[in-house]
Amino acid sequence: MANAISLTFPDNSVREYPAGSTGRDIAESISKSLSKKAVAIAIDGELRDLADPASSGRIEIVTRDDPRALELIRHDTAHVLAEAVQELWPGTQVTIGPVIENGFYYDFARNEPFTPDDFPAIEKKMREIIARNQPFTREVWDRDRAKKVFSDKGESYKVELIDAIPQGQDLKIYYQGDWFDLCRGPHMASTGQIGSAFKLMKVAGAYWRGDANNPMLTRIYGTAWASQEQLDQYLHMLEEAEKRDHRRLGREMDLFHFQEEGPGVVFWHAKGWKMFQNLISYMRRRLGDDYQEVNAPQVLDKALWETSGHWGWYQENMFAVKSAHAFTHPDDEEADQRVFALKPMNCPGHVQIFKHGLKSYRDLPIRLAEFGNVHRYEPSGALHGLMRVRGFTQDDAHIFCTEDQLEAEILKINDLMMSVYKDFGFDEVVIKLATRPEKRVGTDAMWDHAEDILKRALERMAREDNRIKTGINEGEGTFYGPKFEYTLRDAIGREWQCGTTQVDFNLPERFGAFYIGADSEKKQPVMIHRAIVGSLERFLGILIESHAGHFPLWFAPLQVVVATITSDADDYAKSVVARLKAAGLTAQLDLRNEKINYKVREHSLAKVPVILVCGRREAEEGTVNMRRFGSRDQESMTLQAALTALAEEATPPDQQRVEALPAI
Repeated sequence: MANAISLTFPDNSVREYPAGSTGRDIAESISKSLSKKAVAIAIDGELRDLADPASSGRIEIVTRDDPRALELIRHDTAHVLAEAVQELWPGTQVTIGPVIENGFYYDFARNEPFTPDDFPAIEKKMREIIARNQPFTREVWDRDRAKKVFSDKGESYKVELIDAIPQGQDLKIYYQGDWFDLCRGPHMASTGQIGSAFKLMKVAGAYWRGDANNPMLTRIYGTAWASQEQLDQYLHMLEEAEKRDHRRLGREMDLFHFQEEGPGVVFWHAKGWKMFQNLISYMRRRLGDDYQEVNAPQVLDKALWETSGHWGWYQENMFAVKSAHAFTHPDDEEADQRVFALKPMNCPGHVQIFKHGLKSYRDLPIRLAEFGNVHRYEPSGALHGLMRVRGFTQDDAHIFCTEDQLEAEILKINDLMMSVYKDFGFDEVVIKLATRPEKRVGTDAMWDHAEDILKRALERMAREDNRIKTGINEGEGTFYGPKFEYTLRDAIGREWQCGTTQVDFNLPERFGAFYIGADSEKKQPVMIHRAIVGSLERFLGILIESHAGHFPLWFAPLQVVVATITSDADDYAKSVVARLKAAGLTAQLDLRNEKINYKVREHSLAKVPVILVCGRREAEEGTVNMRRFGSRDQESMTLQAALTALAEEATPPDQQRVEALPAI
């Protein structure tokens, strides 16, 4: 066919169409019903308008129930929001309205900022616009026309955006009825395809282009989904997330706090620190004899960080220090004027430990672990409880091995990680390979080699464990090597990136690390950077929110409270606490002259897993009444039965596995 395009469909069938055939033409050629369902096309993976002429390549007809359509739904909803605002408040300027995770926002310039009280009217108008089912149509304007039209409308921000678009790029204008906006597209066929599953969420101030020297705009956030069911699920998840906010639960459970004098660092209270130490104790047991635990200095001369590359690549995220005397007496030749840095990473210190003393190939692999406290600068606005801090502790390790040992070590690390995550209740794990970033050290051949090893390992890991899903994060590797990123899904469906495994051929070379090979020659080891939970602080924040503060008994910072009904049971209650502590449980006594319902309510608010109630009758009979958090039921049992059951339940899962091993 002359002047034809060749299209390959998902079933690998190939068809030819006249040049200029649009996505809609192609959908109609397959079936009328498909044409009605279609919202866009994808050519070689790139989404395009249905009205666009197709070009040769692999084509997919994208329907509204395709996951890729969700971004179009949100994009189109943002446009409808802008039209609704300008219909309701003429003279309001619209600026930018991108799609973001779970929704969209639009920034508006108006003398009087919007408030949530305006949402009902805006949403009502948006539903009217959607019901009009106006088609999205596109025009391409020249720069002068676009600037004049928007300038005549009083849209100065749009004029500024036009000026920022590089010369030679098309200026696309999308209409929905009479209303139009500057936009790259694509869009669905009409406003009616958006549906009704959207909701405006909040307002915030936002400087134009993120610059505090520019005017403050009002940003309206919204969410949009393909169905009402999806919207309801998302809103329910947000409600659950608010209830589970680790900052609120941290206050209620008396675990930790933050204050202005220490921005981004945690003030751990006794119960929170107990939980922190429980996590370290668990991780130490899991490392066993496979790792040597070490500790590298907190403050090191910047020369070491220059050698490692961090001073050049990571300096803006580091804290630099001098002695106080050097600041007050900068000309004192006797004072140490050197610049030091608080370590943001443990790896350079571990290389120094590896280098201390001669190593043979027979010694490898050498696995060095450290619960190392590190500091990284985060902007004040980015700090968020335990999730985003400036000072934190990593369950860090570095494995020095030969290239022949590399893949086996990566698989061994993965087995440990998956076992740890399971113990903490995370059964869904996504492992993504983060490949070479644009700015990096090392040769392309080195990167090819490292990425190939990780790809092979990833395929094997997914093949052998059906809990593992995989993916690729293009360009997201560190500057010195590619890595695995482990993402966990919590109890309400949110995803958290925690563990990492990074292959590094560069740092050992930079520091001149070597071992003596079988041929008595110096060899450079491969270095694997490995963290399982990553930041202990962040992982604890994730656990608090995933469990809503209701930890399994083995991990709870306070496991049991023994509360009395009357003072007649005080001595018995004291003996119960003593027996609990002797059995290895963390127990607390409550002898206050308060009603038992008050005590139970207070300890329940603090998420204490078990409350043992003791009165005169229990003291006489040697029994307790057991109440569990989240249940209104209580169970009367002998003290010995309660001790046995609780001691077993409070045994960490790794120790339970050891106890279950057959005797040799």
